[in-house]
Amino acid sequence: MAGRTVRVRGLPAELPPDRVADKLTIHFLRSRNGGGEIADVQVLPGACALITFEAPEVAQRIVQAEHVLSVGGRRYPLEVTAQGAELSPDEV
Repeated sequence: MAGRTVRVRGLPAELPPDRVADKLTIHFLRSRNGGGEIADVQVLPGACALITFEAPEVAQRIVQAEHVLSVGGRRYPLEVTAQGAELSPDEV
């Protein structure tokens, strides 16, 4: 899984984790956002998520682009960084 996972920060903390996961999935599936097929989305405490893509090149594109998540008329600038090692949510 190395090279396929990105860490996303700056998520709307007021939304339930399942809704955040849905919004992230939609955003990062879109080709106009540099996205592609997603293997897994884990929303973690602290307005953070780990997203694992099917292909490492998608993760590389995602990290290089700027992302803003729009939810209910509000815009949330996202900080997207490469996740060096695969971690379980208990290790984050």
